[in-house]
Amino acid sequence: TDFSIQSFKGGLDKNLSYLVTCMRSGIEIIIDASIELDRLKPFFKSYPVMILITHTHKDHIEYISSYLKCFPDIKIIGHPDSKNNFDNNRFIPVLDDSTIEFGKMQIKTIYTPGHYFDSICYLVENVIFTGDTIFIGRTGRAIDNKSNINELYDSIYKKILRLPGDTYIYPGHDYGIEPSITLKENIKISNLLQAKDKSDFINRMNDYEKNRKLGS
Repeated sequence: TDFSIQSFKGGLDKNLSYLVTCMRSGIEIIIDASIELDRLKPFFKSYPVMILITHTHKDHIEYISSYLKCFPDIKIIGHPDSKNNFDNNRFIPVLDDSTIEFGKMQIKTIYTPGHYFDSICYLVENVIFTGDTIFIGRTGRAIDNKSNINELYDSIYKKILRLPGDTYIYPGHDYGIEPSITLKENIKISNLLQAKDKSDFINRMNDYEKNRKLGS
């Protein structure tokens, strides 16, 4: 592979942040500012050039100010409607199906509203960083006032599940049996990824919420 991924777990709720390095150029980026900078610092080989934000729930941008202070030139990538959360001089809005140049590589953006209005997944070759749209073993939830279960269905079933089955999922929290598995494996183990249609998905989500154990 042309890139490496280092995962960091912690933050407010088993959050995962990622340090992604383009092996051909040495350029590094961060996915989500969920983890204290000091945890990642020993692993930087160079100044990271971007922080890609999967969505602006507090736990995913909790430590961003320390990253901005430490790396004065770092850019923040996110959904256009998220810009009020950030210093505009640093913020680069991206639309659905945009391409971000990253060293010798490209990252594709997939706008996936549902869990939150500004959710974006980032696809790098056969790896997708899903934030809170899909976890290992289930989908994200749609209980926030800026969530929408119909949009969540569309984002998952019409966009993510149409990617190749061997695409690896790197989610925003470590809630599953493994930190990362393929899309195909995830569908097998997740009742919420096996819905026949939208109403079936909504029924399954309602059942999940009724029976949900705290912290799962």
